[in-house]
Amino acid sequence: MLTISASQSPQPGNGSRFCDGHTRRDFLRIGGLALGGASLPQLLAAQAGGAATGALGNAKSVIMIFLPGGPSHQDIFDLKPDAPSEVRGEFNPISTNVDGVRITELLPKLATRMDRCTLIRSMVECDSRHDAFQCLTGRPFANQPPGGWPAFGSVVSSLQGQRTEQLPAFVGLAPKMGHMPWARCGEPGFLGVRHAPFEPNKGGAGEDMTLNGVSLERLADRRALLQGFDRFRREVDASGIMGGLDVFNQQAFGVLTSSKLVDALDVSKEDARWLERYGKGDAKNRDDGGPKLMTHFLAARRLVEAGARVVTVAFSRWDHHGENFAALRQDLPLLDQGLTALLDDLRDRGLEKDVAVVVWGEFGRTPVINKNAGRDHWPRVSCALLAGGAFRHGQVIGATDRTGGEATERPVKFGEVFATLYHHLGIDASLDTVADLAGRPQYLVEPGCMPLRELV
Repeated sequence: MLTISASQSPQPGNGSRFCDGHTRRDFLRIGGLALGGASLPQLLAAQAGGAATGALGNAKSVIMIFLPGGPSHQDIFDLKPDAPSEVRGEFNPISTNVDGVRITELLPKLATRMDRCTLIRSMVECDSRHDAFQCLTGRPFANQPPGGWPAFGSVVSSLQGQRTEQLPAFVGLAPKMGHMPWARCGEPGFLGVRHAPFEPNKGGAGEDMTLNGVSLERLADRRALLQGFDRFRREVDASGIMGGLDVFNQQAFGVLTSSKLVDALDVSKEDARWLERYGKGDAKNRDDGGPKLMTHFLAARRLVEAGARVVTVAFSRWDHHGENFAALRQDLPLLDQGLTALLDDLRDRGLEKDVAVVVWGEFGRTPVINKNAGRDHWPRVSCALLAGGAFRHGQVIGATDRTGGEATERPVKFGEVFATLYHHLGIDASLDTVADLAGRPQYLVEPGCMPLRELV
């Protein structure tokens, strides 16, 4: 990986943190040259050779926001105020700017933007696993082919390659968590490690490259950082190393020594007003889950604007077997702030139709509240939110029964949402295929899964 040396801390005991509590390394460590085991030159070579659709100029992107642990659909997007007390929970529904659509009172900002979103209240066939896998692949975890199903971003990397030479096609921002299956950014499966995500927030295998002369303390001076990159490139060129590398190695050096990737990850470059709108969050992991990194919503926008095709984000922890309502009172206002800031940011920059956003977790929660004021795992039905992407928004797809336990209208499979996201990128999931380890063509979604007719 590319790391920056840290010889001393500017403020004793603070671990070299910004004022908002996040470490500089969180934003400026450029993860594995290894990219999950593959070298960056391999990634570039694969993307150059694998752009089967010829869609390299396509400026469309997808941001996938995973809520680890399974958010309580009955308390967020599908409230049941007329249900018995042991079902309905502690929150009240509020009206949105779409007639007849109501969501939890803890998402007031999102309520005023519901005309730019679509709720799916009838996600079915969820895996009963604490794992991001299904939300990243659209496939169940069981009965995988040799090598495993590839993540959505890996498929896009294989079919469309990079939009720009300075940025990988697929970037995963999930931080380390106590339960690492929640921290998946997406595995490349049978497509091979060459299509693994670029993961700036996780240490990877392989040796580090360090920018000589630029310590962690000096990263506050952005000119020093750029000078360090420039000096590094000049020294490499002078040594003759570049001349001995093939084109993909040279491209790899271009990515890793270009300021474009670093700039995209460096949210401190944002206008202070937007930094405030996204908020600071909490950098501490809660139990076995992830931190509440509001800046990752902002980093995702910066990455797609810079040229990434797919960016995955994981936010907080939503596995509330106990104290469900107390936890949601903490997390939902933060999600409300970060998500609406992202949607407004995309709109204000003219990216709203180019960038599709999906928000969901691995399954729903039980209709009946348990003795610990929590809800347990419920794979029979869950919810999702879609925004952006030039879809026909301002609607609700599907419905559940009076307790939120079963889908009663328009059950939606994960593969249908993925087919919709592929459609947004100009990929036909009913026709396009990727080759598995045996060279056999594999379709991108399960049989019968088509783009959601309500949206496209």
